[in-house]
Amino acid sequence: MSDAPTRSTQDWQAADAAHYLHPFTDFKALAAKGSRVIAKADNIYLWDTDGNKILDAMSGLWCVNVGYGRRELIDAATRQMTELPFYNSFFQTATKPAIELAELLAEVTPPQFRHVFFSGSGSEGNDTVVRMVRRYWDVLGQPGRQVIISRRNAYHGSTMAGASLGGMSGMHAQGGLPIPGIVHIEQPFWHELGRDIGRAEFGLKAARWLEEKILEVGTDKVAAFIGEPVQGAGGVIVPPETYWPEIQRICDKYHVLLVSDEVICGFGRTGEWFGCERFGFRPDLMTFAKGVTSGYVPLGGVMVGTRIASALIDRGGEFNHGYTYSGHPVACAVALANIRLLQREGIVETVRDDTGPYLAQQFAALAGHPLVGEVQTCGLMGALQFVKDKTSGAPFPTELELGMVCRAHCFGNGLIMRAVGDRMIVAPPLVITRAQIDEMMALVRRCLDLTLADAVRHGWV
Repeated sequence: MSDAPTRSTQDWQAADAAHYLHPFTDFKALAAKGSRVIAKADNIYLWDTDGNKILDAMSGLWCVNVGYGRRELIDAATRQMTELPFYNSFFQTATKPAIELAELLAEVTPPQFRHVFFSGSGSEGNDTVVRMVRRYWDVLGQPGRQVIISRRNAYHGSTMAGASLGGMSGMHAQGGLPIPGIVHIEQPFWHELGRDIGRAEFGLKAARWLEEKILEVGTDKVAAFIGEPVQGAGGVIVPPETYWPEIQRICDKYHVLLVSDEVICGFGRTGEWFGCERFGFRPDLMTFAKGVTSGYVPLGGVMVGTRIASALIDRGGEFNHGYTYSGHPVACAVALANIRLLQREGIVETVRDDTGPYLAQQFAALAGHPLVGEVQTCGLMGALQFVKDKTSGAPFPTELELGMVCRAHCFGNGLIMRAVGDRMIVAPPLVITRAQIDEMMALVRRCLDLTLADAVRHGWV
């Protein structure tokens, strides 16, 4: 529109309220308040339409791994749009970027992965997982293996299958979810469920909830277990080191497929290329999205392990599943540029050896804050748990929504930090420097202190 540059923030907010239904939003409340309208970005910073500079400590939505404004990715998209802006992967057809990206993904992922099925998002990728897991067991002559086990407070997308795989009660309350054949066990959240025992012991206990569920459902009915290496949207729940090796043992024992949802953890977030490598397990399927293009254009997919791919290729016949944008050439071209940039600049290794440990050190220093009961980090992810009593770990009353109080202070002080209940989390771009981590932590401390002042003033502490 020709008048777009002259619009005020209020004009943009009014148009937004009149026409745009946002995801995971109370539409009426947002219309009354007015949305933040982001106008531009560079490196790890955003600017809104009022000119306020904001440090994006959430990488957009866990995805802008290489930061904003990277010319390599912009040029890759431009070149591909000029040459071939779109063609589909149906009708026995492929495009060069999709083939080349499949080759590169086979190179950077763990060795059991030689094949990929492309989607447009992580949600679509996890829908694909459901279809592929069930098709695999059907091909093997075990069609009764239909049940997929997931975890409470997990996030696997918001499509019907993705939301069902996820374990968030608020999502299940809308739309008659979960769909049949998906069940859940408890999450490996030591602070909430295991404070009476050590972390290592709790990790084994939490993993064995999977074995109990397999036996309850029936070993001939369970098809797969799916989990995020670190539960991201659930609050950066970092499991004890004993957890994933025991999950692997249990899946191997009962011949249950193991699915790693790497939509958040993949492409360097944990300090390894993939979270399963960080925690030492060998998934049969691996969902990815977000960081594969650093969020510049939508792309997702599923890495398919050799035994599943072999069954589907050699014995499966036609797999009746796919998307218009599977292997979109522009998205694949951007992903190629993004992955090569990660390789060329050693970004994953920097997270592992330098900025990840530095973030952990800085976050650990916040453990003494009066509001903080637990600190967790993994690579360039971090979480602070608010507690009313630091000794017992007793939480604040839910209705106080202390996390949302803190988030409001973050927004007011030029910081994007996410609240998950009373757990404050960050996942900054992987290109963040030590100096920028210091800048971010100064803002975090300021916002914690402002939240504490509110709590004192209201008599909450």
